[in-house]
Amino acid sequence: MSSLYSRNKDLSSRSRKSLSDSPPSSPSPSTKSFRQDRASRSDSSGVEALSDRLTPRTSTYTRRENRLASLNKTEDDSASKDYKKLYEDALAENEKLKSRLEDSKQELSKIRSQLDRVTQKQDRISERSTVFESEKREKEALEKRVSDMEEELKVLTELKSDNQRLKDENGALIRVISKLSK
Repeated sequence: MSSLYSRNKDLSSRSRKSLSDSPPSSPSPSTKSFRQDRASRSDSSGVEALSDRLTPRTSTYTRRENRLASLNKTEDDSASKDYKKLYEDALAENEKLKSRLEDSKQELSKIRSQLDRVTQKQDRISERSTVFESEKREKEALEKRVSDMEEELKVLTELKSDNQRLKDENGALIRVISKLSK
């Protein structure tokens, strides 16, 4: 009987501790009178009254423990499910990021190839412009040379005509001198 009573005290103190977060204090005068009233009302057979009082408390305690155990079990199940869900979510996110990375790499390679083509095109254009500039200079030099040659041709034709005129004059003078010398 004393072991049941001490167990009952342990159970009641546990329930009091769980009901309030504050540490237990010394019993108030109203609590002392309440306990005395309950003790005086009990039968002469204290064993039956004590066991009657223990059964509802024990069953309440047992129900509470069972409820907490089931909550902990569902929390464990939900925690493991949550971890599994979190893991699956992380895997899915990783896959999405991997695919985005691959897409970005492909896009980067396309852009690089386009940049290479544009750079080559610019190089060709600059080479062409360099070639064009050199060809333009050559063309200007040739045009100048042609115009110089045309000027020389004009001078040459003038010289030829002057030469022909001088030959004609020379021939006429030779005839005049030969007539005079006879």
